[in-house]
Formats: sequence, C-alpha cells, structure tokens
Amino acid sequence: MRDLGRVFDRVADAYDAGRPSYPDEMYRAVSELTGVDLDGATTVDVGAGTGILTRALRARGSHVIAIDPGAEMLARLMSRSQNGTPAVVAVQGDGNALPLTDGVADLVAYGQSWHWLDPVVSIAEARRVLRPRGAIVGCWNLHHAAQADWLAAYEARLAEEVPAYWGPAVEQWSVPPIASAFEVVEERWIPWTRLVGIEDFLLGLRSHSYMAALSAEAADALVERQRAALREDFPEGVLSVPMRVYLAVGR
Repeated sequence: MRDLGRVFDRVADAYDAGRPSYPDEMYRAVSELTGVDLDGATTVDVGAGTGILTRALRARGSHVIAIDPGAEMLARLMSRSQNGTPAVVAVQGDGNALPLTDGVADLVAYGQSWHWLDPVVSIAEARRVLRPRGAIVGCWNLHHAAQADWLAAYEARLAEEVPAYWGPAVEQWSVPPIASAFEVVEERWIPWTRLVGIEDFLLGLRSHSYMAALSAEAADALVERQRAALREDFPEGVLSVPMRVYLAVGR
C-alpha cells in the first residue's frame, strides 16, 4: 500500500482538481440501503485520497475518519479542511490493517478504492471496526461510455495507447467484485450527468494510475491528442459526460 500511496501522491494535484464528486442521489441511497443516518454517523473513509467523499460526508453531518496511504493526498484533504470544511480526523494508513480499535464506526466506505485492497483481509478489517448494526459501502464513479459515441471513442483511444489502461473499452473490464465479499448485499446503479470543461476533464485523466505509469513525455503527448479530439467534438469547451455510480452496500 505504501507503493500505491506514492503512485497517487505523484498525481495528487490532478486528482484533487479533476476527479468528479458523487451525485446527491448516491448519499440518499446510502442512507436508505444501510439504514444509517449520515447525520451524526461515524464513517471511516478508506482510501480517502484528497477528500472528495470525506467532504461530502462531513457536509451531511458525518464524523469522518479519513485513511489513506498517501501523505500528499492527505495533505490536500487537510488543506481543504482548514479552508472551510469542518474538521476531520486524517490518518496515514492501510485499508488492509486499519489503524483503529474495534467497534468504532457506523459505516466503512470505499470511494474508488476497494479494488486496490486485499478482498478478504480488507473486509475482515471493516467488520472489525464496525459497530453491530454498521454497514460497508463501496462506490465507484464510472463513465457510461455506451451512452455517448464521443466518450466511447475517448476510452477506445486510451485502451489503444496506454498499456496499463483498465476501463470500459476493455472487454474483460467489470465493476470491482466487492458485493461478493458481503453476506447480505444491496446493489444500485445511479445515473447522472457531469458538466465539465475540457481542461478539468483532462486533469481527471491525469489522476489515474495508468497515466501515472507513463513517462511525463508520453502522458503529455497523450493528453494533447485527447484534447485535440475533444475540442473538435466540443468547440465550446464544455463536456456533458454521461456517468453512473455503482453502489454496493453490505450489512
């Protein structure tokens, strides 16, 4: 996990600026499916990164313990906390060995992160730190490439040009199998649309681990090719990106 922290620390600025937030409907679904009121709940945000999920949970009244292996990622999270977001507890740590005592949380959440962890050990750790009526939540913001030809072409270019690419343009790709780790599970797909400028969209591209694996020169060249294609399709510079959140809840 330390190596993973270093990977994402290299793209912390792009991650913070370019990754999308989650739609309001996802948070309503979390409360509905878990039976846990976010207002007043203690939530452990595993793989918190720069705090996208953390900030939204705090805004809804949760007491959040943010855990991430990346020092730079957590530095961005805490910088945001000091600039107006109510205080959170941030701990540099590993989701496979949570630095928490037993039975302290109402929710353990993985936003874009569980697929980096050991599927057995991480869930055992989540169960350990949960209170008896607590729940585990996994959520992923995904491009819905089948809904837009331009987005499918964008993903296809990545699949062709980036050796480590893993996404909807790869036939074997699927959502992380977190649901298979639960005894009782609820799953939900939540569609939404993201309006974003081309440059912020490309910052999000740079935040992915498969981009961090490229040399700086190769990454810059790929981003420039994507920029040219997107500007041809969207000369006004604003993208309407079909998205969907995959949400899985275990109790």
